[in-house]
Amino acid sequence: MRTPTDPSTPGEAGDPFANDPVFIAHEGGKLGVVATKPLAGREDLALLYTPGVAKVSAAIAADARLAERYTSKRHTVAVVTDGTAVLGLGNIGPLAALPVMEGKAVLFKEFGGLDAVPLCLETGTVDELVEAIARLAPGFGGINLEDISAPRCFDIEDKLARRLPIPVFHDDQHGTAIVVLAGLINGCRVVGKDLADLRIVISGAGAAGIAIANLLHEVGVADVVVCDSRGILGPDRRDISGHKARVAAWSNPRQLTGPIGKALIGAEVLIGVSGGTIEETDVAAMAPDAMIFALANPTPEVHPDIAGRYAAIVATGRSDFPNQINNVLAFPGIFRGALDAGARAITTAMKIAAARAIADLVDEPTSDAIVPSVFDPRVAPRVASIVAALS
Repeated sequence: MRTPTDPSTPGEAGDPFANDPVFIAHEGGKLGVVATKPLAGREDLALLYTPGVAKVSAAIAADARLAERYTSKRHTVAVVTDGTAVLGLGNIGPLAALPVMEGKAVLFKEFGGLDAVPLCLETGTVDELVEAIARLAPGFGGINLEDISAPRCFDIEDKLARRLPIPVFHDDQHGTAIVVLAGLINGCRVVGKDLADLRIVISGAGAAGIAIANLLHEVGVADVVVCDSRGILGPDRRDISGHKARVAAWSNPRQLTGPIGKALIGAEVLIGVSGGTIEETDVAAMAPDAMIFALANPTPEVHPDIAGRYAAIVATGRSDFPNQINNVLAFPGIFRGALDAGARAITTAMKIAAARAIADLVDEPTSDAIVPSVFDPRVAPRVASIVAALS
């Protein structure tokens, strides 16, 4: 007897997924390979493969820079995961993460015009993953790291960025931070506040939370308080190290201690990237005209209906509420611009400029429209041009 885990083809009699539109949409995968040159006969074969290809390979062996012109390297991104921190699902492993990575590759193609290849690796130590990714890197113009658990993701990105001559970008960190910054820029326009003067609380000290805090610090926000599952990263914490400790060293200028509720008293912004739940009584203590970005998926830290009782602006990571903070506003244009310009890295200046470019595409922000639609055709080209100009 078949069970729901049997690897039978969807659509067979008794298949529990046969009528599920989600499974139907994924049947056979979401990617394929399309040739960009015609192969109609022996002459084409001789040019595209043997013997003609040997001439191109020999030329590249003599001058590696020719690969940028005569291969697909310059417009191809590796989307790399070990499946240890898949959004909303956690540590599900590389095979179960493959549908997510395929989806990411589709977004690269549709929004950035870039080819992307999912690479789902068995997990290992930081150094093992760095070595594996580095050995795969020569055929790619950039590396997009995805759904790798913290704190390992920080060290993997740092080591790869130092080792490889191509852009390395952990989207869970920086894509999220860029779009959050864009939303805050326009949110400030709506409520009439200055970004640098905001009191901001971040719930979550993983990949996204740390990256958001660091980017806000770079643009001059002084009062940022970061909280993890044990509370505020403050002077009383002796249980933190690494990136948490580095953020704690410059953040929390009022030296707050205790649970997140203490930090939210009088706070003007709450950014949730934790997946936990924040009590309504804590949210009620925020300042007037607050902004709540509750970005956990599928269940926000504060439900939008509750957040709307206390905040002037509410954003989520979901597509069924206004103000979706979606990384697709950032990463296709970031990579498009970096690869077009032959950049060796994606810098902090590029991230800040990308956030401002995204924000600028909303001519008149409102409480329900602080970022452009993910389907706005202007977004990726605008971000790409800004990033390329800074390369």
